[in-house]
Amino acid sequence: MKRLTAVAMLLFLSLLSFHCGTSLRSTDADLAARAQQFAKTNLIVDTHIDLPMRLMHRWEDITVRTGGDMDYVRAREGGLDVPFMSIYVPAEDETAGRAVATADSLISLVNRMAASWPEKMAVALSTRDVRENARRGIMSLVMGMENGAPIAGSLEHVKRYHDLGIRYITLCHGKDNHISDSSYDTTRTWKGLSPFGEEVVREMNRVGIMIDVSHISDDAFYDVMRITADPVIASHSSCRAFTPGFERNVSDEMIRLIGKNGGLVMINFGSEFLTETFQKWEDARMNAVSDFVKANNVSRRDSSVRRFNLEWRAAHPVPYATIGDVADHIDHVVRLIGVDHVGFGSDFEGVGDMLPLGLKDVSGYPNLIAELFKRGYSDEDVKKICGENLMRVWREVEEKSQ
Repeated sequence: MKRLTAVAMLLFLSLLSFHCGTSLRSTDADLAARAQQFAKTNLIVDTHIDLPMRLMHRWEDITVRTGGDMDYVRAREGGLDVPFMSIYVPAEDETAGRAVATADSLISLVNRMAASWPEKMAVALSTRDVRENARRGIMSLVMGMENGAPIAGSLEHVKRYHDLGIRYITLCHGKDNHISDSSYDTTRTWKGLSPFGEEVVREMNRVGIMIDVSHISDDAFYDVMRITADPVIASHSSCRAFTPGFERNVSDEMIRLIGKNGGLVMINFGSEFLTETFQKWEDARMNAVSDFVKANNVSRRDSSVRRFNLEWRAAHPVPYATIGDVADHIDHVVRLIGVDHVGFGSDFEGVGDMLPLGLKDVSGYPNLIAELFKRGYSDEDVKKICGENLMRVWREVEEKSQ
């Protein structure tokens, strides 16, 4: 009788742990298996992947394994359903007068991807498209424009880019532009948004394009939050609390405002965005390279500089961030504003070799999901973080548009 009672109790605890969403004695292997299954059966959205620019430089078949951060095979291994393709326009393209041409070329390239492999991927223009593609087992390619330079001083271009499939716009990039000041630029041309930039925000609300506050200066951020009637996203930014003084990340005050606005902080996976340790290492490396260039009176493109850089890195191992660091940033947002306001904005293909251990490419999402389960997040919580939060914000922006 005692033996039967013990067996019954173990069965009860096992069932209880299953329904609670986490095993009472889960091993790492259990969590990994659970995460893999979860990634296969739930929507995973990543709001920033720079694949189009990579393919612009060298077109290749991404339905097979490739050397970059993303291809279809590894995306499916990782459970990625909705990669936002970055329509990245370098800051210098505005000065050179080619911003519109760059954006249009990259949009055409994304459409070419969908046309080349229609059984595997399709451009999605709405949340409804995403749901339908997921039902059919097809990956949704959604486009986000990184740098509003192609708006080129005309509000008509906002609607034009919406019609071409752009579903968010990062107002600027590494330099101030005609819309907004950049967090990376100390010039502070407008002390926030330009007067035209304020009109751009209103027009994006009107036509149904999500406003991306990544890259913009703090003053520009507060201008956006004062004007917008829609929730915003930070498509690929992490938490400044872990990287003091790094304006490219969002501060706690900014995170709280994003929460009140109903928006999202989409965590960037780049090590520079995650830990101060990596930032200090990178600063030391860059200073050492600069000293070498000056001491030897050579160009930074000289082969001797490349050799020096490799030797310096060999002597000073890279302190890559970890999956735990990514989860720490997610935890931080959740503590401040709740689980409804955070997601993934990896910056795959955009941060070089700065990616964390265990998250080196798009096959790694289950590793992060396992870490979230390990920290006690429920299935419902993880569904929100993986994609449902972004779908909610996107749907709200769609519904409020004219």
